Amino acid sequence: MAERRSGILLHITSLPSRFGIGDLGPAAYAFADFLERAGQRLWQVLPLNPTEPAYGNSPYHSISSFAFNPVLASPEALVREGLIDAEDLPLREAFPPGRAAYRAAAEARDRLFSIAYERFRSRGGDGDYEAFCEEHAHWLEDFALFAALRERFQGRPWPSWPPGLRDRDPAALDPARRELGEEMDRIRFVQYLLHRQWRDLRSFCRDRGVSLVGDMPIYVVLDSADVWVAPHCFKLNDQKQPTAVAGVPPDYFSETGQLWGNPVYRWDVLKAQEYDWWIRRIRHNLTLYDRVRVDHFRGFVGYWEVPAGEKNATNGRWVDAPAVDFFESVLREIPGAPIIAEDLGVITADVREIMDRFGFPGMKVLVFAFGPELPSNPYAPHNHEKHCVVYTGTHDNNTARGWFEEEATEEDRARLASYVGHPVTPETVHRDLMRLAMASVGDTAVLSMPDVLGLSGAHRMNTPATRNGNWTWRMSSGAADEELARGLREMSELYGRARP
Repeated sequence: MAERRSGILLHITSLPSRFGIGDLGPAAYAFADFLERAGQRLWQVLPLNPTEPAYGNSPYHSISSFAFNPVLASPEALVREGLIDAEDLPLREAFPPGRAAYRAAAEARDRLFSIAYERFRSRGGDGDYEAFCEEHAHWLEDFALFAALRERFQGRPWPSWPPGLRDRDPAALDPARRELGEEMDRIRFVQYLLHRQWRDLRSFCRDRGVSLVGDMPIYVVLDSADVWVAPHCFKLNDQKQPTAVAGVPPDYFSETGQLWGNPVYRWDVLKAQEYDWWIRRIRHNLTLYDRVRVDHFRGFVGYWEVPAGEKNATNGRWVDAPAVDFFESVLREIPGAPIIAEDLGVITADVREIMDRFGFPGMKVLVFAFGPELPSNPYAPHNHEKHCVVYTGTHDNNTARGWFEEEATEEDRARLASYVGHPVTPETVHRDLMRLAMASVGDTAVLSMPDVLGLSGAHRMNTPATRNGNWTWRMSSGAADEELARGLREMSELYGRARP
């Protein structure tokens, strides 16, 4: 990432859409065009995996680390491909305005998938579908069976399934595959549609000089195809329940830490298997994106392990992980893997050593910069190193304006004003932080779209350690207009980040 560049963080679900949630349809293509006009060369998104209402539709809690989220499918693309008719599209009035409506969007798309699947079958399928199934068989077959079984058991977590299915006894799995064959084929078909729509969008972005940056959570959830298929890779008991779970200790985001509840890895088992599961996962992500941000990177060096059953993350301990051996193995298999390390929170010297050893850039978040230790604060622009990614804020932060109005102390605001050399107001703080990000020596700058728009804290994407009201922010139609594109391009050109 030596070349200077900038881009925008905007999740797909936050795009405008007629159908209840942002998707891979016209608004995604319009946003890629906007990025080109604005001189931006990166589009960063959050994980695209399936989400669940029971867990607040967090993209970091998914039943699969390989599958796409069906709500991201574009109904307009299904019409264009002749898989449904325009008359099949739901009315705009069927969806609540403003925020992402996950449940309504999922129900509407499920109906459209049924129509599309029957029409596809009536045509006899096609060679692209067969090739897709063969190429992705290493995860798709298990995911299709898992999802079909989960539907049969009305969403019950897999550790509560009958023992034969829970433990993947072939005597139980083989009959299940036969009985659920059609449901499994429909699941494969939906993944095929989503993969094709994403492929087309990525090609469109590439033609406009826009690279896609993805986000890969370090952990997977217990009730996932990943853990069901490879329980031996996780710290589980005989009943397939976790003996220890993941989280982070108390930090900036939460006084009691964050208890994520994900099962933690058995790194000894992963190492004995030459990290095959991880390498397949990283390789899969790099077929979808040009770069991948690895969430909670420090967990590869040492992770916070909490005994199962704890109410919060305070009663945990640090456990070492084999970072050197792991990343040497990854880079042997995937030379030059373009990984961005999410290195926020409690970061120790050994984590920095791993990042430096393998050349992974870290993150500098500007809303962390203006505390009492500003002169020596590593997030302050004058302390940035060239090989880093500078953010105004992330999906876990308040917006720049929200931070200024709700979280920054009077002293923080005064330090920011002294730093930029002029008074800062709620109406101007987002532009000041954007300029600081663009002016940084860091070779990559990423601006959160709510910050680009100068929005208040009511428009933040996520509040960590809370369960409700997250992941629903959507950009208003027409917000990414020509005036905004012109201003971003001028700023990018001024600081040497625009495409030549």
